[in-house]
Amino acid sequence: MAERERLLRRGVHLEYATVGWNVVEGVIAVSAGLIASSVALIGFGVDSFVETTSAVVVGWRLRAESLGHADEERAELLERRAGRIAGALLLALAAYIVADAGRRLLGFGAEARESVVGIALTAVSLAVMPILGWAKLRTASDLKSGALRADAYETIACAWLSLATVTGLALNALF
Repeated sequence: MAERERLLRRGVHLEYATVGWNVVEGVIAVSAGLIASSVALIGFGVDSFVETTSAVVVGWRLRAESLGHADEERAELLERRAGRIAGALLLALAAYIVADAGRRLLGFGAEARESVVGIALTAVSLAVMPILGWAKLRTASDLKSGALRADAYETIACAWLSLATVTGLALNALF
């Protein structure tokens, strides 16, 4: 049981790190995106807040078990609920990006300008997110936690989004 407690604490700490990073990342990305009229950067920032919410929910679930506030049945209920919330948040982000991109394709909205802050932020995120995602994935596997696994994949998807965003921002700045 001591090993599970250690893994639960590691999972909670990984979620704290996710929340801390993503709040900062989200505020900077949305601010820089609004200044540059960049749907990509705003979407990236919104994704940070989606990921923050998911990390809070999954961290809550792991913390409840680690503090003994959840018996096996309650822990399983929290696990399913946290997994559903994480999935729903990912779908909400996809809907936002599709709607905003469609709006801009139809000619509504300003043309995006370059954002050095956005390029730097997404480049740092591209370095941070894979490390965090893989650490969560290993911990999820050891804990057999579907909710933490879903959250880990959301973090890994953020790394891919970082790559796509930094590439788009860099190309926009070049051309």
